[in-house]
Amino acid sequence: MFTGIVEEIGEVVDVRPGQDSAVLRIRGPRVVTDARHGDSICVNGVCLTVTDLDAETFSVDVMAETLDRSDLGALRPGAPVNLERAMSPGGRLGGHLVQGHVDGTGTVRSRTPGEAWEVVEIGLPAELSRYLVEKGSVTVNGVSLTVVGVRPDAFTVSLIPTTLTDTTLGRLPIGATVNLEVDVIGKYVATYLDRIGTGWAHQNGGDHE
Repeated sequence: MFTGIVEEIGEVVDVRPGQDSAVLRIRGPRVVTDARHGDSICVNGVCLTVTDLDAETFSVDVMAETLDRSDLGALRPGAPVNLERAMSPGGRLGGHLVQGHVDGTGTVRSRTPGEAWEVVEIGLPAELSRYLVEKGSVTVNGVSLTVVGVRPDAFTVSLIPTTLTDTTLGRLPIGATVNLEVDVIGKYVATYLDRIGTGWAHQNGGDHE
């Protein structure tokens, strides 16, 4: 589990593609300081398992499902990525509960600068918009953000100066692809209500009378 508070901007140093998978080597001196083989590190919003590491870099395997649902398959050496170590028990939940399970990708549609921030509009698949609410949480490329506005095919977020400088979101151009993870609590609630509506819960032993 993660919080969506990026610890550092890492860099892809090597990509080894397979038939339906890939191995990424990523430079992240801060996140590897106490990392071990088998630990989880969130890369651009995707929870990945460390398979090898040294003083500055670590390797991860990326499977077909992850390549299909995220932008990791398009990464090339030199690409910047947001990195976060898994949350430790007793740690501060600075963002929101982030699983690192990407629900789909979106596209940066516009960037509107403010006095010290930017409002960014991101297009998203229609099936994901039902999980977004104003002032709710969403994860964009591993960054915990507050939803400003929602439409059936897009949403907006405001990026404060820290987010603009300390994550990759400050440098994304119009048209860039981003990884999206909607609030897991919202997904559970929506799915539960859907099942009640279809009678699934009653058929499977639930009591809703």
